[in-house]
Amino acid sequence: MSYKRLTPCIFIDGGKAVTWFDNREVIAADVVALAKHYSEMGADELIIFDLSNSDEEHDEAIDLMKKIHRVIRIPMIAGGNIRRQEDVKKILYAGAKRAMLNFSKQTSIELIEEISKRFGKERIAVSLNDFDALFKQQHLIEEYSTEIVFMHRLDLNSVMNITEIPCVVVTDTMEQNEILKILKCDGVKGVSGMFISQKSMDFNAFKEICAKEGIKMTSFESLMDFSEFQLNSDGLLPVVVQDFKTNEVLMMAYMNEEAFENTVKTGRMTYYSRSRKSQWVKGETSGHFQYVRTLAIDCDKDTLLAKVEQIGAACHTGNRTCFYQPIVGNDYDAKNPLQIFENVYHTILDRKAHPKEGSYTNYLFEKGIDKILKKVGEEATEIVIAAKNPNPEEIKYEISDFLYHVMVLMAEKNVTWEHHKGTCRALVWRTIVHLPLPF
Repeated sequence: MSYKRLTPCIFIDGGKAVTWFDNREVIAADVVALAKHYSEMGADELIIFDLSNSDEEHDEAIDLMKKIHRVIRIPMIAGGNIRRQEDVKKILYAGAKRAMLNFSKQTSIELIEEISKRFGKERIAVSLNDFDALFKQQHLIEEYSTEIVFMHRLDLNSVMNITEIPCVVVTDTMEQNEILKILKCDGVKGVSGMFISQKSMDFNAFKEICAKEGIKMTSFESLMDFSEFQLNSDGLLPVVVQDFKTNEVLMMAYMNEEAFENTVKTGRMTYYSRSRKSQWVKGETSGHFQYVRTLAIDCDKDTLLAKVEQIGAACHTGNRTCFYQPIVGNDYDAKNPLQIFENVYHTILDRKAHPKEGSYTNYLFEKGIDKILKKVGEEATEIVIAAKNPNPEEIKYEISDFLYHVMVLMAEKNVTWEHHKGTCRALVWRTIVHLPLPF
């Protein structure tokens, strides 16, 4: 394990963030604002613990997870009060990268196999309270999950002798040296808990401390030096900026070496102003930051492509993109929701051609047409059941599930969207699906 992560955690109780499992003192009434704060301060991931006991409180926590997912730019792992498959589905559809099963509860141990097969082992994490649980359930954990969350400081060297699954350590220590010691352990991918979750924590500053201790952190690291780029006559590198989700072109700007290095270091797009002849961070005055997702150089090494998460508007006029004035043609294709379906379909085809261990999609292909048809029928039935539920969120989940399984069927039978683009266009335009799928 080379690169390590700083992962603050939020314990939700009664819609508020509390201190710890056994300390329900409120530290933040606005859970969403706290999560956004962690993200903006440079955290690498976020763990959410739902401490609710009832289904009603659990659903309220799920709603908070959805709101959190909309405002953060980092992966989210979530768990708590998981009693059935549907609880896992709700957590994943709320935007969590992984659902976390508590292996101190027998229910989680009994559920993990079917949940992993349904959603894919890469979407499952396991939380453990002690070493014995790892020893006893090692086979299940290794076969059906891809991450372990240890709920307190253990003999990590002994843990690493048992399993190669990467782990995150959640600890109540407030000692910096203890945190550094944990991060230095092989197999530990990250650390969480009270120290890391301090609201005053400057994650970028702490990463510099870690770097001085020889700990590699998950900050961006360029594979090329700025000197390798072909600069224009002004000694600058042009940068084309796209939205990482939609590929919409947002703006075009320039970088000098200082701006490039600052972008890589902080994860926020930084440019060089030709008019002011100075460096500037996008969003520094407006709040409309651009968070880096990927940077790529073109074949001539003279233009950088940045895919970013854009907060607010990219253009100084208040428009989402600087390219808001069409002069020839229209942008129908760029905004056509059918593109979303085609992208998902091509991902499914890629899974079929290049199987991925633990992938639910590959599980369906391996089981064959009868299993796929069975799932399509089941999901159609669940749409009918969800339609009787007064909560409209339920039917959104089920429609998303149904459409995904239909596309698996299409891939199995070599049917493409091109075969019936005309007949489904009305459906595409009426159905807005923006939910993660279990690839």
